[in-house]
Amino acid sequence: MPGSEHGRRSRRWLGGLEQQTSQLLGWAFRRAQASPWLKTRIEHQYERILAQLRPELQPYRGHFQAQTRLPAQGVPAAQILTEMRQLAEQERVRWQEGQVSGAVYHGGEEHLRLMTDVYALHSQSNPLHADVWPSATKYEAEIVSMTAQLLGASARPAGSVCGCVSSGGTESILLAMKAYRDRARAERGVLRPEIVVPETAHAAFDKAAEYFGMRRVNVPVGPDLRADLPRMRAALSERTVALVASAPSYPHGVIDPVPELAELARSRGIGLHVDACLGAFLLPFARELGHPVPPFDFSVPGVTSMSADTHKYGYAAKGTSVVLYDSPELRRYQYFVASDWPGGLYFSPTLAGSRPGALSAACWAALVHLGHDGYLDAARRILDAAARIRAGVERIAGLRLLGDSLWVITFGADGFDIYRVLDAMSERGWSLNGLQRPACIHFCVTLRQAEPGVAERFVADLTQSVSEARGTRVRGGRAPIYGLAARLPVRGAVAELLRRYVDLLYET
Repeated sequence: MPGSEHGRRSRRWLGGLEQQTSQLLGWAFRRAQASPWLKTRIEHQYERILAQLRPELQPYRGHFQAQTRLPAQGVPAAQILTEMRQLAEQERVRWQEGQVSGAVYHGGEEHLRLMTDVYALHSQSNPLHADVWPSATKYEAEIVSMTAQLLGASARPAGSVCGCVSSGGTESILLAMKAYRDRARAERGVLRPEIVVPETAHAAFDKAAEYFGMRRVNVPVGPDLRADLPRMRAALSERTVALVASAPSYPHGVIDPVPELAELARSRGIGLHVDACLGAFLLPFARELGHPVPPFDFSVPGVTSMSADTHKYGYAAKGTSVVLYDSPELRRYQYFVASDWPGGLYFSPTLAGSRPGALSAACWAALVHLGHDGYLDAARRILDAAARIRAGVERIAGLRLLGDSLWVITFGADGFDIYRVLDAMSERGWSLNGLQRPACIHFCVTLRQAEPGVAERFVADLTQSVSEARGTRVRGGRAPIYGLAARLPVRGAVAELLRRYVDLLYET
């Protein structure tokens, strides 16, 4: 998931901040309200930073006509398709050649054709109208069942593990947190709910807390980057409605101690949500291949909900995820129903009303087409490529691996700026992720990197990039979005800059 909320471009960097700018923004932000001159100065600094981003985020400006209002006459279909193919082809090269971290998890031509053909068959389908498109509900029910069986549902009473199809990992997390909030309100009278979350858990838990009036209690992780059990226990209160674990965490790809956290949750009568958006469709097969994978799913007593992204290593088209619960009773707290609306009886299982049934159909097709053996083979190829990349990183002097992930390669630097390495890799066409606390680079390995020669090319380019970062060739000193807070002394200034960055994405 991560992932970030505004697309691949937000996974890169938000650049051009030197230390002097950082200090000025922090100082001025604290005093801007008291001084119009300072307010003007900080506005100029924000604009200077954003001006550096515009060419990168808007590369088509001046090259393609901007459609800012409806054309007086409709544009012919052939002309539209020609222009859109040109845009798609320009963007296709990097991910197809394996130079993008995460984002495209399969990308094979045959698989893409299947997804496209299925989408075309069901382009008008809407699960909101189950009487018109009963196939949509069939697909979604079977997606949930297949995912549940993969994640230990057989260890629970038959029919107890259930769930829904959502639009992505963030929505799956939002839905689970809403369910816990509403259950605690109804059954325990909790009016100021809290969720206890390791600091490495996905930012979607922050979003859930903000959206649903909850408090996220952020708990530092241990030296191994996993959830720290004593600290998690100490963070509990009478208002806690759920604990959270990651399997694995997005930043470093490590798996939190799920059995211990599940027992803690059980002892306090609260839920444990395991965010397996990144690992649900890889970890079971990694274990089957002999890799050390600790218990993390419904086979662990005390795990009460999970999120699992079918559009990551499930290889479905973008826009589907599954949220699972240990009982229909808990799942019902997720639903929305309106029984007295003049428009009729209204209900929806997820946040959206109308939903693209074509995405659910494509997800079902991906799961059924690949089957157990297809997922097992994909896991073997990914883990082999990741092992070669990890070994290559270990050989480069000055780099330091973080965590012990099977396929998320995260590394920092000793004696030089790791973000300079990120810049140098970007100049070579790689789209990697910059992280903060600690400053590091994250590379999520997919089937794109399992293609011949990609892992070796990455290591070679990384070796040269480190050499440049040690010297003076790399210009800029840009800070990635995930590392920006480390450079600015006032978090409010960071948040304001990020909001303006999002504004920039909607400029025509």
